[in-house]
Amino acid sequence: MAEQTVGPLGTVDQQALDEVVTFTSELIRIDTTNRGGGDCKERPAAEYAAEKLSEAGLKPTILERTPGRGNVVARIEGTDPTADALLVHGHLDVVPAEAADWSVHPFSGEVRDGVVWGRGAVDMKNMDAMILATVRQWARVGFRPRRDIVIAFTADEEASAEDGSGFLADEHPGLFEGCTEGISESGAFTFHDGGGRQLYPIAAGERGTGWLKLTARGRAGHGSKVNKANAVGRLAAAVARIDAHEWPVRLTPTVRAALTEMAALYGIPADVDAPDFDVDALLAALGPAAALVEPTVRGSANPTMLSAGYKINVIPGEAVAYVDGRYLPGGEDEFKTTLDRLTGPDVAWEYHHREVALQAPVDSPTYARMRAAVEEFAPEGHVVPYCMSGGTDAKQFSRLGITGYGFAPLKLPEGFDYQALFHGVDERVPVEALHFGVRVLDRFLRTA
Repeated sequence: MAEQTVGPLGTVDQQALDEVVTFTSELIRIDTTNRGGGDCKERPAAEYAAEKLSEAGLKPTILERTPGRGNVVARIEGTDPTADALLVHGHLDVVPAEAADWSVHPFSGEVRDGVVWGRGAVDMKNMDAMILATVRQWARVGFRPRRDIVIAFTADEEASAEDGSGFLADEHPGLFEGCTEGISESGAFTFHDGGGRQLYPIAAGERGTGWLKLTARGRAGHGSKVNKANAVGRLAAAVARIDAHEWPVRLTPTVRAALTEMAALYGIPADVDAPDFDVDALLAALGPAAALVEPTVRGSANPTMLSAGYKINVIPGEAVAYVDGRYLPGGEDEFKTTLDRLTGPDVAWEYHHREVALQAPVDSPTYARMRAAVEEFAPEGHVVPYCMSGGTDAKQFSRLGITGYGFAPLKLPEGFDYQALFHGVDERVPVEALHFGVRVLDRFLRTA
């Protein structure tokens, strides 16, 4: 493949294009499965990333809260010491994968027919590889960015982040001195709407995380006796109420911007500020593109786990359930009040894990530069803002006053269901998507 020219700003060379594929494959081969029980070992992947950064002349630091849970941080000094710094971060851990369910072994990193296969190919060892390839190319040509860029590869994002970004933010804030903004996963990928349009959503917000533990207590007894204080029944009733609840529409600034831009793109009259605005009608009119916005116009709470009893003819005195709750920026108080009402007097609830909701401005110079970088290499595409339904390490880094965006660019072919591959079977990424990602990331970081 020929060298890709990047206007007057420089070039992405063939070595960078080759390295992003190699690094993605080799990182996938390092099994960093995070089951949430603390047994994950990101250290080998951290050492791999640190070695690649060191070869580029940087001085990476590996830090651990728990032995084996490696994080890597390095700083590239910019040319303007008065400019705010930018954080560029990616996580090293991945969710579990059952090899029997896959077409190829999930930790093979196999490159077949122009596609890199394996757990982490999209979440998010691809972006880790893009960062490494970009930084190493800069070293080869002697390029320095305008502002300081802090590179961070983190552990434990797929669980609590206590051994990763949470640990770094709480215990090593000095490594991120001057950082006001950051970029990471889940943005600037191709979304095909089925009608010929290509959208590139850039994340400018995240719903908050409210993972809940519900506990019902009652009177233990024989399964054959009448029992009006049955913990299982009380819990089941509360879980059914939570499952059936219709959460109200709450439009955040990011979602308003997304709906406004998408309505204009599709030529649909819409005034999101009108008192009679019907968001569901607009979503229906947007067709498949509504999938980018629909999960974030409301909060949610989905029951996911149940545990009670030890024998069929014994009524237990306690029953437990877990609920994956998500709330919108500014919506945590409403979320808590709603859960109090839905659980009722016989079921207690507490946070099993909680993280803040985030918002980022879509009229910032940084967002404009991300948009321009995508449009440079995908002029047929339409960049739109969106809010993530889930969360990333940006939540923990927000404790340091860092505004986070989702920007991990990939140009994907039609029919390639990117979002379904997150935590899914046969996770994979096209080689050409990785090449696009390096070009766009390089362009953005050179102008950031």
